[in-house]
Amino acid sequence: MSNKLKGKSGEDIAVEFLSKKGFKILARNFRYSRYSEIDIIAKKDNVIYFIEVKYRTNSSFGTPFEAITKSKIEKIKKGVSYFIAQTHEKFSSYRLSAISILDGKIDFIENILQ
Repeated sequence: MSNKLKGKSGEDIAVEFLSKKGFKILARNFRYSRYSEIDIIAKKDNVIYFIEVKYRTNSSFGTPFEAITKSKIEKIKKGVSYFIAQTHEKFSSYRLSAISILDGKIDFIENILQ
């Protein structure tokens, strides 16, 4: 399976997980530059979540969360700023989040900046 297909598969799993938890999906693969995108933008209880999804079939190259580097977080922050500037809707707060999928186990960190 190609990396692109694995990524889409992981995002599909994450969307299903979030939907079951009561999140409304606002966007998938929100592109804000040539080089970066936000995997999922979701809303729950007037809080908007910018979610990075990492999917691994095994941990031989490290855990999914280890793949979220400081550089990646900085790119996501730029995307958050761009999204907020484009939308006219107001939210009570924003969170940078991550979903890890490894061996069928899903972990969700609601705020990766804490």
